[in-house]
Amino acid sequence: MESEKTDQAVLIGSWYASYTNRVKVALKIKGIPYEYIEEDTTNKSELLLRHNPVHKKVPVLVHNGRPVAESLVILEYIDEQWSRRPRLLPEDPYHRAKVRFWANFYDEKIKAGSYSIMKSRGKDRDKAVDDYMELLKVFVEGIQRDFPSKSPFHEGESLGLLGIVVGANAGNYEAFNEAFGLELGPHNSPAFFSWVDALKDHPVMKETLPPHHKLVAKLKKSLPVS
Repeated sequence: MESEKTDQAVLIGSWYASYTNRVKVALKIKGIPYEYIEEDTTNKSELLLRHNPVHKKVPVLVHNGRPVAESLVILEYIDEQWSRRPRLLPEDPYHRAKVRFWANFYDEKIKAGSYSIMKSRGKDRDKAVDDYMELLKVFVEGIQRDFPSKSPFHEGESLGLLGIVVGANAGNYEAFNEAFGLELGPHNSPAFFSWVDALKDHPVMKETLPPHHKLVAKLKKSLPVS
């Protein structure tokens, strides 16, 4: 591993993107100094296109000139490259595999479900919300089954990878509700939203999540045209 004295970490991202904010949280938890470059996703920079020519998306972590793309990949890279504690993933291989499984499920199913809500209206939105709640049920039951005695959202006293993934996204649920006229919350899924409320109150998460009113305004711009 290269000496941390010569490390240079640069994060290319967007302030409102939970994918970016999960990387910010991980870097802060690890105590890694980094330079942040805000990307205009409506007018993608040459810097972004050079460092992520495949997906052309944020976030990208550039470590000593070498780019790493895709947020879950970046989180694992951070944990391996800066292997000092606190760790983001469990030491036990089986528990580590389970955390990876549910982090992928969250991104591929639950985040995708939230995008379906954002893009729909009327009865289509009602169905999208119902589908989203079913996905939350699967997630909650899976977490309770696979981690019966230990929270998978923390590693010791610090946030773990799964906690970062869930908190950086669902921690904005009140802004999501306000922007789209929804009422998602503890009455829908008490276990899930109790986890989320605890995660968003973590000091590092709290200082990293975007300002509520600013995010509401940004989300409203994504409303589908009638």
